Amino acid sequence: MLVSERREESESAKQWVYRVLRHSIMTGGFEPGEPVTINGLADMLGVSAMPVREALHRLVSEGALELLDNRRVRVPDLDSAGFDEVLEARIALETRAAERAMPFIDPPALARMRAFDRQADEALAAGDFRRLVEANFAFHRALYEARPGTVMLPLIESLWLRLGPFMRRAGENLSQTYQVDRHAEALLAITRQDAEALKAAITADIRDGAGHLGRGHFERVAITGRAD
Repeated sequence: MLVSERREESESAKQWVYRVLRHSIMTGGFEPGEPVTINGLADMLGVSAMPVREALHRLVSEGALELLDNRRVRVPDLDSAGFDEVLEARIALETRAAERAMPFIDPPALARMRAFDRQADEALAAGDFRRLVEANFAFHRALYEARPGTVMLPLIESLWLRLGPFMRRAGENLSQTYQVDRHAEALLAITRQDAEALKAAITADIRDGAGHLGRGHFERVAITGRAD
């Protein structure tokens, strides 16, 4: 399911299609292993095949999609070991990015993070998993991009792209997954300028969120032999 994104006046069709597809993959709009077709996406977005083809090529190069031998394109799947590797890469990059960004978080940035945390809480209470994922990413992005000229964020987002499809598949029992507000812990650490506490909060947030959902998914697969 594609995210409904308004096209900006300054955006070309190619840029808009790429942004919509990338955001949809990152926030669980596609299932792992799901095939995607140029004509199908073009019809859904109301554009010609050319911008879709170019966007798919770019997403393949980023690892968000994979090109099969018969030139079909699909959302990549991961096994348990691959999932754990991506998760650990997230923790390594994001804790370092958070530590480096913390001295640059001014009151407006802190206010934005608190607003995203409230949005995440509201989405959790409503059981709106898609909106919860979006608010969670927005919270993390606001933290990491506080440091001027950071080069880590594109690397981090490439990992979000790889995990996004699994979040949709595993996004059940949210109240059991998010029992502790790790964002609140991160915000408190920032106000105290406690880098170690901030890194611990980010680590716990990733493990409690994406990690818990992923483990639950692979446990169900092991029991039932199916992804759903």
